[in-house]
Amino acid sequence: MIERRAAPLDRVFQALADPTRRAMLRRLAKREQSIGELAAPFRMTFAAASKHVKVLERARLLRRRIQGRSHFCRLEPASFAAAVGWLRFYERFWTGQLAALDAVLRTEDTDAAISSGKKGENT
Repeated sequence: MIERRAAPLDRVFQALADPTRRAMLRRLAKREQSIGELAAPFRMTFAAASKHVKVLERARLLRRRIQGRSHFCRLEPASFAAAVGWLRFYERFWTGQLAALDAVLRTEDTDAAISSGKKGENT
């Protein structure tokens, strides 16, 4: 297996794959929080929370500020923008596919209605 450095977008999706990290990011959307505050709802140690924060930092989804012995985290929106841009491509793709399917189904419904009307005229 070939090891490679993860591309920035890969790091974002790897970080977002974990439900605890997603929950931490949601909490940070409200306000800056210390690592201890981020750990509290999960009943995890500071060390465990710090590991999650490091993954989020590597993905550039948050920024850590150190004040004395306290570490404060806040959201960093630029990396989210890259992920949203990637997802929007597929949103447009699937929207187009579903619109095409809708058109085919409407045509089939119209054709079926016309065919059933003609059968009624001949009987």
